Amino acid sequence: MKKHWQILQPDIDSVKKISNALKCNPIIASILINRNIVSVEDAFDFLNPSFNNIRSPFSMKGINTAVSRIYSAIINNEKILIFGDYDVDGITATTILLEFFSYIGANVDYYIPHRIKEGYGLQKNHIIDYALPKGINLIITVDCGSSSYDAVKAAQNIGIDVIITDHHRITDRPLYAFAVVNPKRTDCTSGLDNLAGVGVAFYLLICLRKHLRDNSFWHTLPEPNLKNFCDLVALGTIADMVPLVDENRILVNAGFEKISTNKRNGMKALIEECKLKAPLTDTDDIAFKLAPRLNAPGRIDHAKTAVELLTTKHLDIAKQIAQTLNKLNIQRQVIEKELTDNILFYLNKNPHLLQKKTLVLSNQGWHEGILGIVASRLAKRFFRPIVLISTKDGIGKGSARSVPGIDLYDGLMNCATDLENFGGHSMAAGLKLKAENINLFQEHFEKAINNMTKKINFEPITTIDYELDFDNISDKLIDDLEDLKPFGSGNHEPLFMAKNVKILYSKIVGKNHRSMLLKQNSNIKNKAFNAIHFNIDKNKPLNDRFDKIAFRLRWNHWNGTKKAQIIIEET
Repeated sequence: MKKHWQILQPDIDSVKKISNALKCNPIIASILINRNIVSVEDAFDFLNPSFNNIRSPFSMKGINTAVSRIYSAIINNEKILIFGDYDVDGITATTILLEFFSYIGANVDYYIPHRIKEGYGLQKNHIIDYALPKGINLIITVDCGSSSYDAVKAAQNIGIDVIITDHHRITDRPLYAFAVVNPKRTDCTSGLDNLAGVGVAFYLLICLRKHLRDNSFWHTLPEPNLKNFCDLVALGTIADMVPLVDENRILVNAGFEKISTNKRNGMKALIEECKLKAPLTDTDDIAFKLAPRLNAPGRIDHAKTAVELLTTKHLDIAKQIAQTLNKLNIQRQVIEKELTDNILFYLNKNPHLLQKKTLVLSNQGWHEGILGIVASRLAKRFFRPIVLISTKDGIGKGSARSVPGIDLYDGLMNCATDLENFGGHSMAAGLKLKAENINLFQEHFEKAINNMTKKINFEPITTIDYELDFDNISDKLIDDLEDLKPFGSGNHEPLFMAKNVKILYSKIVGKNHRSMLLKQNSNIKNKAFNAIHFNIDKNKPLNDRFDKIAFRLRWNHWNGTKKAQIIIEET
């Protein structure tokens, strides 16, 4: 699908103001303004992420109530159960609470449901069949719980307190929890809405550690440095694709520092299994290498394997688990490709389905653990909200993904009467419904998205940060671009445009990548740069020039040296 290119035009006076004040390249100042960082103070803070700039964790609604209840459970040796989600965000959030509570000697255990057998979130049967027989006094959810009304009510009825920590969208329907710590509560004014589930859990620990300090808890035990958990906070935050701005930028930046020290055996083993080299500096290494392997057991087998990797003290065990995760990830890739190919074949036979603004597909026996990934791929390819539903025994379980500008959660809210339950974000959600209601849901969902997007042109847009002539590319500029990291949602890697580019040399490398040497015809300084264009159609004829290219600019590290490299995104 051809994309429309939009070249951003930041205010010239604002660019000069930031560039002069911070003594930075006007290109860098332009990129900052493109990210809505318009004041000198905010620009300085962005380029110098520091824990001094995080907003107060105590400002989060419900967190003081939660901390007081947890403290009571700790000093009275009550049984605490951490209940987590099966994705990387939930796994890392579970791990940091488990390690903290274990360190202070709390009576703690954890539980992560099986994705296929149990489904998402805390449910009534978890209370009756697990928590009650185990004598659990307090349940703390992480990265889930905001839609677990029946389960929380069941817990309350039998005297088990529930503290919900979550970051998913939450309705005004009353929750009978002891405390709800979710920055997306309508009555929470903390401004911490962008935190991932692991970020909320980390903030809970900040407040709990202080509460313990205020009650003289640390006089016999060294107070832990919570920055040591930032490797896991970074991992969960990047994997969950929340905006890497404000607190998330600070947490992820600190996390990369901790990952580089390789103190956690599970992380060390996983990095080695991925054939990566420390220190890691690129969010892509986490998003596309570490995270898929940590997600794999939750999709194919059981997510507790990933928790075991991150918590083990033994390097040999960590290496064994990392190998297992790698095998599960390969298995996941095979299943994913098969499902994607089948759906694309079906759509090729039924092209009328793509005339709608949404795509809702269902099939009996589709692997539930893969639906989200495939839906993401289809949403990106066809640029519309996608819902994939697997049916079994009259029940459909689905994953939904959206595209920028279309709030998926709002769309599902408008179809709530068709669904048994659902939860998620504006870009991703999970849902459950009776199989007999799928056609009705499909009709209502299409209508809901139509009503929401009447003024939206369903055309993917490529946003260009700056038209950059080759003459202005320098080693200093690439170094300055590195200071804008970590890149991700909310802070995408800068995308440049250049016109009238000549191809001096070209060859295919790997299976379908094109390596080139490029020069701009208008280039006064006669500069030429190495370039790579990934995943191209190598059978498509190539001219000796490009009218224009959209590209990223990076260092290419090889054999101890580095050279400037252009990464072509579109032509």
